[in-house]
Amino acid sequence: MSKNVSKERRERLIEEIKEIKTYIASAPQDENTATLLTYIAEIEKDIKNKKYGLVFEEHREAVDELLETHTPVLTEEKELFIDNGGKMNFLIEGDNLAALKLLEKTHKGKIDIIYIDPPYNTGKEDFIYNDRYVGCDDMFRHSKWISFMEKRLRLAQALLSNDGAIFISIDDNEYAPLKLICDEIFGAENLLSVHHIQVRFTNKSLNERKAFQECVEYVLIYAKNAAHFPANRPQVEYSLEAFKYKINELASPIKLKVGDRDVEVFRKGEWEIEQVSANIDNLKETWVTGSIYSGTGHGAIYQKIVEPRLAIDGYQCLYKVYGLGEDGLGYRYFSGPQKPSATKGKMFTGVPIARRKEIENGQAIKLGVIPNIYDFSPDFGNIRHEGGVGFNSGKKPTKLLKQLINYHKRKDITVLDFFAGSASTGHAVLDLNYEDSGNRNFILCTNSEKNICREIAYSRLKNVISHHNVASLKYFKIDYIPISEKLYYEYADELLHHIRELVELENGINFTGNDEIAILLTEEELDAFAASMSENTACKTIYLGHDVLTSETQEKLFKKYNITVNVIPDYYYRDLEG
Repeated sequence: MSKNVSKERRERLIEEIKEIKTYIASAPQDENTATLLTYIAEIEKDIKNKKYGLVFEEHREAVDELLETHTPVLTEEKELFIDNGGKMNFLIEGDNLAALKLLEKTHKGKIDIIYIDPPYNTGKEDFIYNDRYVGCDDMFRHSKWISFMEKRLRLAQALLSNDGAIFISIDDNEYAPLKLICDEIFGAENLLSVHHIQVRFTNKSLNERKAFQECVEYVLIYAKNAAHFPANRPQVEYSLEAFKYKINELASPIKLKVGDRDVEVFRKGEWEIEQVSANIDNLKETWVTGSIYSGTGHGAIYQKIVEPRLAIDGYQCLYKVYGLGEDGLGYRYFSGPQKPSATKGKMFTGVPIARRKEIENGQAIKLGVIPNIYDFSPDFGNIRHEGGVGFNSGKKPTKLLKQLINYHKRKDITVLDFFAGSASTGHAVLDLNYEDSGNRNFILCTNSEKNICREIAYSRLKNVISHHNVASLKYFKIDYIPISEKLYYEYADELLHHIRELVELENGINFTGNDEIAILLTEEELDAFAASMSENTACKTIYLGHDVLTSETQEKLFKKYNITVNVIPDYYYRDLEG
């Protein structure tokens, strides 16, 4: 019986702590004893915490400090608005932690696909923490990275819809801790796959001094709820004819000597069926027996199973037949007929029994699988040409991203990338919509480092939108309003000026220059709008501030002119009111 030594140690420590608490409680009470009891309680709590999972030194970022004294808001860069009809998309410039906190107000449980390509933390100026690159000599390099990621992934999990999924690109540097933290946040039971992506050609060495060359990266795929994410799998149609082959009368065998065994190989045309005449009880490998109908009688056949699972088809026998086409191993497996009289002269590929029954009933069936190994090395090699912008090392091939996004069966999904870089994800969404007439939209967040958001991401999206002549784009920046040492009413009016952007983000709409919708945030704006209404009013929908009250006369006017009233929710900044 195994013993949990760590558990025993924790229990012993807890007992010792109880004795200390008892001693302190019996001593004269003052401020010092109260403080000591508080310290002891904190130590006891830490000891009792779960001990399985990723353990790391937690770090605070500068943005954490900023968010304690300020609240993030969105401000539109109106001169960058691309009004091209179609679905509205959004590009947000600023710290992605602040962006995620804003999205938590507008898109909680509403994001269908999240794809992120976070910094890989290679120690080569790819990961910036508090405005400084984290190098290989930083003893807290890994804990800083996982602290950075953990906060963002928890917010991402809250944003996912019930049938949503997240895709995370990563390499060997942080794969292991990322997998552990994702298992904790998303649930190990919701891991759908770890895709292995070949990103460079194996014969092109990146470092001649290294014996082992890294050619593969990974994409971790987690569902919000695995049961509710039936992946869009490629469909292949099967019919009986695709698996039916006829065995003619076998020719005389060729006798071979394999070790201490006598082996007979029967040949007929291009087919070779390996047959062993040795006593199978003495064989060291796993073999199975069966029989075939050859036209002259039944003959015992013994065949080594390379993959035992292939033999579990209900027919108890598997034959290895050569010369029927390449399957990666140089041969194909065939299962023998259950009743020779019923299936005279026929052999079938090693298809699972349920599938075989459907085929034999005359029903063509469609099946599909998604492998987890892909070679995208040619696409990574040509990545500099994509999007018409630079930033080559920060791109992912649109072919890869389109494949991942297309795992979701619906074509009207919302896609989020909060490590957007050069906007490869937005490019992929626009391409997919163009190719399959989809109605997807995207929200991209990236920082302002080296002006990447405006000069790279925005330029690329502008190029793609212009090429496809579809979709619109709004460009938002994150600003901050100081809230510390102030009462809510002292900055409430300032927050009111940023409600419009949140309403646009949440509903995928545009108020600027749009006569069909309006936003009314004050009583004065409502009165002025009501006074201007007439038979010629183009407006069909208004968004009304939650604390703006309509009169009976105004409500009758809205009804008369068929205007829909949507009350803006108060949750955008409700958490600040206390």
